[in-house]
Amino acid sequence: MSTNKIALVTGGSRGLGKNMALNLAQKGISVILTYHTQQGEAEGVVAEIKNLGQQAVALQLDASDIKTFDGFFEQVQTALRDTFSADKFDFLINNAGTGLYAAFADTTEEQFDQALNIHFKGPFFLTQKALPLLNDGGGIINISSGLTRIVYPGSSTYASIKTAMETLTKYQAKELASRRIRVNIVAPGAIETDFGGGRTRDNKEINSHIASLTAMGRVGLPDDIGPVVAFLCTDEARWIDAQRLEASGGQAI
Repeated sequence: MSTNKIALVTGGSRGLGKNMALNLAQKGISVILTYHTQQGEAEGVVAEIKNLGQQAVALQLDASDIKTFDGFFEQVQTALRDTFSADKFDFLINNAGTGLYAAFADTTEEQFDQALNIHFKGPFFLTQKALPLLNDGGGIINISSGLTRIVYPGSSTYASIKTAMETLTKYQAKELASRRIRVNIVAPGAIETDFGGGRTRDNKEINSHIASLTAMGRVGLPDDIGPVVAFLCTDEARWIDAQRLEASGGQAI
């Protein structure tokens, strides 16, 4: 694997995004990672990546605020030039996101719009604006959820929006094929992180219940997901395109 490949990971300061960034570095890929508010945590991830022998930089981004994307990509261009001596990057991982747990009957328009902006409209236009800076032969990895397959009350908005991302992934793969850009989507099952206030990690009842429904007998960990995303950014995965890869340990099969 060439050491001059570069990946842009949104929401890379903690949780799954941090694990993705570190696993990419272990594959010899340098990383631009974004954070929303946790600059200190993001800089810590940058330091860890540098300790692995790769270059890294952290940039602030609100992945739900489309009007800031032009300015963000100006920063990306500066970082590519100054940190990586490059003018383009190779992989975009649309990971940034927040949880929403609300019954269908109780979901407000504000909650709906927030979820839509960060999980669909944001990645849609962020990817669109990234295209001029993305190398031909590179890749895009979107992030979905096991909840598009497993119906869990309280996740109707989140899961429906992630289903939209799964459909978009196939269209992106088809339309970007002329540039040899592969587009796939990874669907984690329930994972122990601080996502959604850490409910899967910290609520023993939820954790035990999910483990009992999972073929592998436990809830997922960040290191069950990061290596999958990193693999999709290697040449070994060159023939995987337009796919939904669920990494859930066999949850609810």
